[in-house]
Amino acid sequence: MLKIQHLKKHFNQLEVLQDIDIEIFQGEVTCIIGSSGSGKSTLLRCLNLLEQPTEGKILYKDKDITTDYNVNELRTKIGMVFQHFNLFNNLTVIENCVIGQVKILKRNRKEAEDIAYQFLSKVDMLRFADTKTKQLSGGQKQRIAIARALCMSPELLLFDEPTSALDPEMVQEVLEVMRQLANEGLSMIIVTHEMGFARDVANRIIFMDKGVIVEDAPPEEIFNNPKNERTRTFLKRALDTYKIN
Repeated sequence: MLKIQHLKKHFNQLEVLQDIDIEIFQGEVTCIIGSSGSGKSTLLRCLNLLEQPTEGKILYKDKDITTDYNVNELRTKIGMVFQHFNLFNNLTVIENCVIGQVKILKRNRKEAEDIAYQFLSKVDMLRFADTKTKQLSGGQKQRIAIARALCMSPELLLFDEPTSALDPEMVQEVLEVMRQLANEGLSMIIVTHEMGFARDVANRIIFMDKGVIVEDAPPEEIFNNPKNERTRTFLKRALDTYKIN
């Protein structure tokens, strides 16, 4: 589905990504873990060109999106759910879910609304359709952000630490929506510090450190028998912090 080859990203003299090579497969749930500053979010933002890579290729269905691809079209195929929601707070919930469909996908209003209602129902937010998003809680906003992304019919959905801005009691409601999407076979790449979720839901864990992929393996291998000392050190600290069983 995606093939990343020799990807590098520099911000001036700071090398944030160093020679990243990975393949992402249809129907796979990949969780990317690692300390702050390891390059996780930058990698994610490069995959739908929110950040332009410095070097390397990103092949989406064998076409290099870094050289010749319509960005708006790309972002309908590779959707994004952000840490801080990125909703239009002056619009209602339904308007947030309709506007991209009408402007970018050129759907008519009735079709866009029908699709929006479908996905708002899926994330249990249908009753808030006519509410301004600024009136809602963080967990509710994040569920709307997920519904909005789904309305664009993505083939791959990227999540950039989707629970890190939420109060603890709101985290589970968002993770539950993501579990449901994983069970339905949606292709997802998730940057997360939720170790229990990553262990239970992912098909694959990528551990990043200092801009490189240190380890890439199924969850049972990463959590039970990590090969690299940096992975072991990170997981010991993370598991002690988040107390997963």
